[in-house]
Amino acid sequence: MTAAPDSSLRERKKRRTRQALIDTALELFTRRGFGGVTLDELCEEVEVSKRTFFRTFTSKEDVAMAPEQDLWRAFLEELETVDPGPRTLVELGRDALLAALDRMDDEGWTRRVLLSRRLAERTPSMAAHGLQFCEATNQGALEILHRRFALGGGGDVRPRLAVDMLIAAHHCAVAGWAAEAGGVAPPTTRDLAVRLREAVAALPGSLTMSAEG
Repeated sequence: MTAAPDSSLRERKKRRTRQALIDTALELFTRRGFGGVTLDELCEEVEVSKRTFFRTFTSKEDVAMAPEQDLWRAFLEELETVDPGPRTLVELGRDALLAALDRMDDEGWTRRVLLSRRLAERTPSMAAHGLQFCEATNQGALEILHRRFALGGGGDVRPRLAVDMLIAAHHCAVAGWAAEAGGVAPPTTRDLAVRLREAVAALPGSLTMSAEG
């Protein structure tokens, strides 16, 4: 009967440690440069072992890009349950991504994403890691679409193109959203959602394949 509370406590501690690693990494990398901080120094700052670090992250690049990767992991979770309805695949993906965005902590998440993106712009290894993660996310989305709706088989390229277009729309939306960071009020997740809707609406309407077949 006591296993559940103990388990819940362990999960909360793991989440706190993970968040501390992300926040500390972004702070140190921003202040000293990505290459100016060793993994040993990061772990020492958070007071965790390297073994604990590698239970959660695979590399310095992985922890530095965690904020945006968290969004796409939530996107895949939303794609597992989103109701297809009378929508195109791009619209289906848009709604799953918007639902994932609603799950992000507005105050802390937006700041972390902005810091992470600025680092990636001047860190080639982070950009390469981002491309690998993007491809893994793409494959994960296609697997879900095929399993749930029998889409993506038989050489049909439309599901792949639909996911590619959604990711491209997201990149476009985030670029414009991040450009607002120098304004009086910092950009919010609601601002990003508006830009994402606008970017998806601007996509060509040729991909009319729906999840209903």
